[in-house]
Amino acid sequence: MSLAVQLGVLGAYLLVALAVGVVAYRRTDRRAEDYYLAGRTLGTVVLLFTTFATLLSAFTFFGGPNVAFWAGPEWILVMGLMDGVLFALLWYVVGYKQWLVGKEHGYVTLGEMLGDRFGSTRLRGVVAGVSILWLFPYVMLQQMGAGTAVVGLTDGAVPYWAGAALITVFMVGYVALSGLRGVAWTDTLQGVFMLGVLWLAVGWIATSAGGIGALTAGMAEANPEFAALGGGLYSVQYVVGTAVVIAFGVAAFPQVNQRFFMADRVETLKRSFALWPVLVLLLFVPAFLLGSWAVGLGITVPENSNVLPVLLNEYTPAWFAAAVVAGALAAMMSSSDSMLLSGSSYLTRDLYRPFVAPDAGDERESWVARVGVAAFAVGTFVASLFAQGGGLDAIITVGDTAFGGYAQVTLPLLCALYWSGTTRTGMLTGVVASQALYLAHVFVPSVTVMGTTLLGDTYLTWDFALWCMLASLLVTVGVSALTTNAPEENAAKFGVRAD
Repeated sequence: MSLAVQLGVLGAYLLVALAVGVVAYRRTDRRAEDYYLAGRTLGTVVLLFTTFATLLSAFTFFGGPNVAFWAGPEWILVMGLMDGVLFALLWYVVGYKQWLVGKEHGYVTLGEMLGDRFGSTRLRGVVAGVSILWLFPYVMLQQMGAGTAVVGLTDGAVPYWAGAALITVFMVGYVALSGLRGVAWTDTLQGVFMLGVLWLAVGWIATSAGGIGALTAGMAEANPEFAALGGGLYSVQYVVGTAVVIAFGVAAFPQVNQRFFMADRVETLKRSFALWPVLVLLLFVPAFLLGSWAVGLGITVPENSNVLPVLLNEYTPAWFAAAVVAGALAAMMSSSDSMLLSGSSYLTRDLYRPFVAPDAGDERESWVARVGVAAFAVGTFVASLFAQGGGLDAIITVGDTAFGGYAQVTLPLLCALYWSGTTRTGMLTGVVASQALYLAHVFVPSVTVMGTTLLGDTYLTWDFALWCMLASLLVTVGVSALTTNAPEENAAKFGVRAD
């Protein structure tokens, strides 16, 4: 009976989300601006929640509580406070200027914007290629999270592959059906749902286990380090480095970056980034507290499982545990459908049309986008099946790697937006060089020659991703200073002034 209740709750939620998609489909036309950007008409609530739900994925719901369970509650400081504030600042610095430029010239993708400014189809293709490259592991992360969530919720009655397949089929069908308007509407529904069930979970478990004071005392008794600030994993280098890499990575995520184009007016954009840190704290605090409290409650997490479903099954009824996991799946779906939608826009507008079929019509482009989305999702699904044995480490590693890859794009983007002296050669070299350096660190084992580390995880105790970001800035600025603008470049394109 318990399994039937759990699956019934999950199925009901999916049907509600699908119904919203059908309504959105009927109100969406086939213009790229409407399909990919909802006609640039989003108001404050929808823009805020669609960005919120798009970001808060398996990395948040399972990676975050697992880190808190393993290393302590300071993860709230990293993600909930520092990262919330840092991304809000970047939303203003990058997003506001990008909104002004996009509204003026009708840009739909980041590659389209940069390619037009620098008169370079090659740059447009490079930016799109890099963006799609790092989408692969992050979409895979959602499928891994869905698989482990369903296994944990049902005590293994439903296998990992079924959970991963469920989210794959749903997100492909949803993207093909509804476009950004449907994604944004369901994101708002999912964001409210996520917040509600997590705070209810905190209240339920606190009531069942003797209150917040007893839970905190139990956590401190089980692991005294959890009651102190810092120590263990949470060095200054780790806290600052992780927050910076994630915030700068988020600013270049395709599904987030495109949302910088979507606001209906400037007041909407300003209110959204002002409210962002508050909304982030409202989600991260309960999620990471639950992971930390589980230590004091003596929760045992099976290998390759996640703490949240195990904790909920122990202290809440089956229907409520299923509702919270449905919230987690909502987070993953709202990330995945947005990623696939953005990926399809990058594929068709920045790669297919410029390089393969410049004269392709809208109908043909639409079919290419749908086939590309399906193929991409199947590829990530297959990869998630091979990664299923990695458990906690795999989810965190995949998420960190994708964030770091996108973070290499943000500083060159800032140069392009604000420094008219940035050249095409500087941009291309900065993006390509930093990506090559970062990929070498990700895929090549640590190399030490004559006692000197050439490729390592850290340099002077700081994460290699930060050094690659610094390289992206230095190369972009240095090469731009040594080269001249090509005749096709037009710095005036980005000359729109912010208020």
